[in-house]
Amino acid sequence: MKQLHVNLSGGRDYDIFIENGLLRQAGEKIKEIYKGGRIAVITDSNVKPLYAETVVASLEEAGFGVKLIDFPAGEPSKNLETVVSLYDGLLSPDPFPMTRGDLIVALGGGVTGDMVGFAAATLLRGIPFVQIPTTLLAQVDSSVGGKVAVDLKQGKNLAGVFYQPKRVLIDPETLGTLSDRVFFDGLSEVIKYGMIRDEKLFDLLESCRSREELLPHMEEIIRVCCHIKKEIVERDEMDTGERMVLNFGHTLGHAYEKLGNYSTYMHGEAVACGMAAICEIGEKQGITPEGTAGRLKKMLSAYGLPVKAEKVPSEALIETL
Repeated sequence: MKQLHVNLSGGRDYDIFIENGLLRQAGEKIKEIYKGGRIAVITDSNVKPLYAETVVASLEEAGFGVKLIDFPAGEPSKNLETVVSLYDGLLSPDPFPMTRGDLIVALGGGVTGDMVGFAAATLLRGIPFVQIPTTLLAQVDSSVGGKVAVDLKQGKNLAGVFYQPKRVLIDPETLGTLSDRVFFDGLSEVIKYGMIRDEKLFDLLESCRSREELLPHMEEIIRVCCHIKKEIVERDEMDTGERMVLNFGHTLGHAYEKLGNYSTYMHGEAVACGMAAICEIGEKQGITPEGTAGRLKKMLSAYGLPVKAEKVPSEALIETL
């Protein structure tokens, strides 16, 4: 089992665990940090039939009372309307209403982790929560660091808070049920980490050319990405300086997502286009080494990721940015 410790002030530090089969140990690992008796597991309609039963069984075996709540999968659900429905489910007396002494588990991908974290942070002024990410994107990026948010009509992640989880449990076995599109969407964030901080990681990604070639390296890839992110978050939790490097490709990427009505591009696909575009801009301005954009685009294309967003009116793009 790989373990990382996120050092934060005020007793908000927490551990990240990475191991195949960890979903079946969820109850045991949560019992180490939570002495209460009631847990709400929130997941989406895609993940529920795959993993909810395993996690709920593990929690009940550890002696917890559990309530299960789900919502429709997808970025279009990541809004305040869905959050209100989560509040309703959490406060429902069936089988018990949540209190501040209880615990919430976010089981799923980036949308689930972001939105459930936001709900946990705001209901009753804060209920502790645990992240159990099941997609590559969530495992290497969004489950770590405490940025939780929902989308508004004006743009992505515009209503949110910084609210750290109590623990992050990562089971790479869940990657086996991802479609190729969702898997490689998450790989875009892995490529981001290689670009901003780790040339060895980038070299490894260049040496592989398929999902099958990547799979033997996934536990270590996830560890490296989480290690990079946790070190940056420890130094700049509130995203006022160094943490901004984690948004490489994201400023344009979020604009592409919104202008595509959150359906044309998945998050990682939009970020891929954003990384390629910003590298090209950097080369033109003389601040990015020549050839960087070409090397990046070659890798993105090799993994089936887009390198150029569909044309949108410049006025709309500028307004969104």
